Amino acid sequence: MSEEAKRYDASHIQVLEGWEAVRKRPGMYVGSTGEYGLRQMVFEVADRAVNDVLAGRGTSVNITLTPDGGVRVADDGPGLPIDEAEGDDDPGLETLLTRMHAGVGSGGRHDVVLGLCGVGPAVVNALSRRMTAEVRREGVRWVQEYARGVATTPLTEVGMATGSGTTIAFWPDADVFRTTEFSFDALEDRLRELAFLNQGLDISLTDLRRPDESRSVRLRFPAGTRDFLDFLADHTATSTPMETVAFERKVPLSSGVVEVAFRWCSCHEEQVRSFANSRPTVGGTHLTGFREGIAAAVTAYAREQGLLTPEDPDIGADRIGEGLTAVVSVKLDRPQFEGPTHGVLSNPDVRNGVEQAVQDHLRWWLQENPARAANVVDQIVQGARRD
Repeated sequence: MSEEAKRYDASHIQVLEGWEAVRKRPGMYVGSTGEYGLRQMVFEVADRAVNDVLAGRGTSVNITLTPDGGVRVADDGPGLPIDEAEGDDDPGLETLLTRMHAGVGSGGRHDVVLGLCGVGPAVVNALSRRMTAEVRREGVRWVQEYARGVATTPLTEVGMATGSGTTIAFWPDADVFRTTEFSFDALEDRLRELAFLNQGLDISLTDLRRPDESRSVRLRFPAGTRDFLDFLADHTATSTPMETVAFERKVPLSSGVVEVAFRWCSCHEEQVRSFANSRPTVGGTHLTGFREGIAAAVTAYAREQGLLTPEDPDIGADRIGEGLTAVVSVKLDRPQFEGPTHGVLSNPDVRNGVEQAVQDHLRWWLQENPARAANVVDQIVQGARRD
């Protein structure tokens, strides 16, 4: 072993200053240096605007892919603060766009997180060759420019403003990303999902990159998870759907609410989508409670109607999925997740709360709709016996 290899002291410790750490390892903050990471950049900027609308401070969010490769996110909220942030000499706008984890949300069930981990727009700034911000507030229009995480101009008053709101535009740094081409379809999928899960949300997505192929969609769904269920059903095999069961209810002990919509059809496929605070999940206590609640309600009803003999076992939670399409969404003040990507909800009290809510509502629906109930329960019972 060489003398250099033997020597191991403080001189071997590398200290990255400012935004160097983010720019050197961008995947830790936005997931990748490919199209997925670009998508997360959009979500990190749109996060605050979406929450302003959900809080009633604005009415809509407009996201535009511009011809020069940038993204513009605009809202009609009150406009970001331009006075000094508490304990900081910089304007609130500059603090939000240049300081890690700076934000304006209150947290809890009423806020949504669009991005991977909610790292904030300052990370987007650090990974962009250029960012601009325009604030329309109290009749005055303010602008500021940034590059690679730092302000390049002071916050400047440039004239009168009509209305209020904030517009932030950014251009991803080609020195960081393998591609700077955004996927319209991938952005639309996540934004549509978010609009389904939050009935008060109104988002538009516009693509102006190719003038001869420009397109725009408006995403607003007053019926919420019912609309989501219809959308999912339209993208499954053609079959005869049964009536939708949908409700929203507080979840005792967990400081939150559960909203579900589900129905069965004559097909064999199962499609169940679950969410926690509008984050897509692959499983967790909310989904377990949903399945167990259905199984308990169907078993009880089947025994009351003589569709199960005394010798038949109870219908298990793994036997209720044939032909089932469902959306299960919980919004909690203190969600707990397994792992850094927040894919599995782990709040233990949510399981019992969701199970009881689903069981109570489905039993009521089965009793109130005997003809439809017979079709649903018979399909589940026969499927369980075949298995």
